[in-house]
Amino acid sequence: MVPRRTGSAFARRLFLEKLIDAHARRRLSFFGDLISLAAPTAFAAHLAPLRRAEWVVYAKPPFGGPAAVLAYLARYTHCVAISSSRLVSLDDQAVRFRGKDYRRANPATGAVKMATMALSPHEFIRRFLIHVLPSGFHRIRHYGLLAKGPNTVPLDALSALILNRPTQPAAMPEQAPEPREPKATPGLICPCCGGSLRIIEVIGRDDAWRARPLGPAWCDSS
Repeated sequence: MVPRRTGSAFARRLFLEKLIDAHARRRLSFFGDLISLAAPTAFAAHLAPLRRAEWVVYAKPPFGGPAAVLAYLARYTHCVAISSSRLVSLDDQAVRFRGKDYRRANPATGAVKMATMALSPHEFIRRFLIHVLPSGFHRIRHYGLLAKGPNTVPLDALSALILNRPTQPAAMPEQAPEPREPKATPGLICPCCGGSLRIIEVIGRDDAWRARPLGPAWCDSS
């Protein structure tokens, strides 16, 4: 008789198989105290207790809708890993900061209280660097849908605008008007060539500075 495949056992098997495959392809890196796990035998011995442990697979609908998802992502795309206001003290032995203590969360309401935590400087830097974006990625600045504060876009109003927006044909690009030749002014005749004079520009009193000569005025002393 074949035992019934449970969700936790199925998830455990898939997870461990993918993990072993990634280790065989040398896609896992180990540092510090975990450097010995790079050996296949040590890695297999490390995973052996996980095969006997009971895994708890629990899934639920995420967040409270699109607005909550955007608010959650905005905290990571706009800010650094930790704000300066959460730092309490720093010395050669530890970095102390305020954070949410999820281990002491209220089991009835799920409320989490802030607590002061202490990490060694090396461990604090390691955790901080986990949040550094890879090369080629840039953080989103304070604009658009993920903006916070007074620039936040109301999602309900934005959805209403998208649904009620009338479809309009794409406007043709405007063409620059062709330059027109200045019209000849009747009654103004050049005394030298006899041609008609054409007014190019009229300089008003406020534009008198534009009529200043660029160089010394020509003078006929004959």
